[in-house]
Amino acid sequence: MATFQDKMRPPHGVDPEYWFTQVYQKYQGHPLLTLVGLYRGNFHKFMLAVLFFFIKHACVWVLPIVTANIINDITSGAPETAQNILFYTVLMVALICLNVPMNYLYTDYKSQATRYAETGLRKALIRKLQELSIAYHVETRSGRLQSKIMRDVEAVEGLSTQLFLSILNIALNVGVALAVTVTKSMVVFVFFLVTTPIAAVTMVSFRNVMRRRNAEFRKEMEETSARVMEMVELIPVTRAHALEEEEIRKMSGQLFAVAEKGYRLDLVQALFGSVGWAIFQIFQVICLAFTGYLAFRGRILAGDITLYQSYFATIVNQVSAVITLVPIIAKGIESVNSIGEVLLSEDVEQNDGKRTVDRVEGSFSFRDVHFHYHDNEKDVLNGLNLEVKQGETIALVGESGAGKSTIINMVIGFYLAESGALLMDGQDLREIDLRSYRKYLAVVPQTSILFSGTIRENIVYGCGEVSEEKLEEVIRAANLKELIDSLPMGLETSVGEHGGKLSGGQRQRISIARALIRDPRVIVLDEATSALDSISEKLIQEAVNNLTRNRTTFIVAHRLSTIRDADRIAVIAEGRCVEYGTYEELMERKGAFYELKKLQS
Repeated sequence: MATFQDKMRPPHGVDPEYWFTQVYQKYQGHPLLTLVGLYRGNFHKFMLAVLFFFIKHACVWVLPIVTANIINDITSGAPETAQNILFYTVLMVALICLNVPMNYLYTDYKSQATRYAETGLRKALIRKLQELSIAYHVETRSGRLQSKIMRDVEAVEGLSTQLFLSILNIALNVGVALAVTVTKSMVVFVFFLVTTPIAAVTMVSFRNVMRRRNAEFRKEMEETSARVMEMVELIPVTRAHALEEEEIRKMSGQLFAVAEKGYRLDLVQALFGSVGWAIFQIFQVICLAFTGYLAFRGRILAGDITLYQSYFATIVNQVSAVITLVPIIAKGIESVNSIGEVLLSEDVEQNDGKRTVDRVEGSFSFRDVHFHYHDNEKDVLNGLNLEVKQGETIALVGESGAGKSTIINMVIGFYLAESGALLMDGQDLREIDLRSYRKYLAVVPQTSILFSGTIRENIVYGCGEVSEEKLEEVIRAANLKELIDSLPMGLETSVGEHGGKLSGGQRQRISIARALIRDPRVIVLDEATSALDSISEKLIQEAVNNLTRNRTTFIVAHRLSTIRDADRIAVIAEGRCVEYGTYEELMERKGAFYELKKLQS
């Protein structure tokens, strides 16, 4: 039996995330063509859904004909009236019962197509977010990205349903009504057609203002989502400083801004819908008077008044439904464009086609490296020269803003030299596939980053199968043995969101264990012992020594007393290395490092 994933397999065997990105690239700037492209390979499912919709609604279309025929039989005194009533009753009951299985099949095929697009779009966004540069993520608030993945994809799914199913269903309803009408009375058919231009004029008159209001509301929602995430993360700081009311005041202002945009959108939508409804209700009353007059003059039978009135109501309701769909369509189109902002972004780390590395020794050479950030023309690194030998531990020290974090981000490959070169084992990092290089790299940030899983899951993250012997060895090296033995569930203990159930020192040792289990050749270590108590500092320092043994290590040092054992210390100032040597050598020179050390004494 086919699984749900089998039913939703992508067209032509293409991975969904690649497929949807390609569609956006092909039709960029054309949201409706983009939407159509997303469903290539699934159009047959939409057609089947429409077919089953047609069958399940047959009872609605046949009922006016049955009603008119029964009234006409009764008023004309036809001898077979009783038999006809019985026949029509059986026919209607059969059609009504048929609605149940047809509705199931309609929903099945419709949902397969739309859920495929919904899942594929989210996967495409997630893949793209993994490919986008670190600079992009630094400049883009995570709340906005979350809004695109959840809210905008949902709006696109809604747009798909409206365009591919509701519009087709509306066309079927109107088509059946007009087809029956034209076979019975051309005069009434022409009258029905008069309403179409009015509907078109009503829709066009509101289109531009609807698009503008939806764009404003969408951007304000993204901003609110970003601020809510920031507020939640800041709750411990807010509570600690009794700033709850200040935070509530700030968020209230943002929420009122969203409410105002939503209020304006609601008013436009309400006016749009009510104007269209009023116009068509007036025409329905006119239709009643018109067909009544025709029956009075003998041009149609009395029972046909009910038939035409029902079908005219169908046409009116369907055209009104089109008007009602316009706000939803406008919102969906805006969301298609919003998703495109991510999928069409070119700020991507380029690795395809570059040389892969299958071995890393760990020597690095910074040669006259220059680098600046997008939003700042001033160079952060300004002719940096630095030589690091295989297996050395290098500590980077200097004032804030000197360029230390930029250097370690370049070692990781987050940023690349704009001029000059950073060589790893003699290879320019700009010329190699950074993904293959990073397999030999481990990073331990100052603020440990854990996800809401178990201790085991956080340690072995990304390593596949790990033997219990190796895991036990890593736990001992990271000084985690005593902690894990003290927990009732041991390694299976949940760490909570962001590791909130553990202390700072415990989280940091888990981060070190995560680095150790990768057996890296290069370590990037942001001061791991800052802001910790003396016991935690001692445990972590021992774990760090185990981690860095025989591995090339870059340490960003904030507390200079912790780097006595470093092989070399690089003093960074204004994007350059102004001093380089051992701890003892730099202290003897009484230069920049000596002055920094005096400030911390």
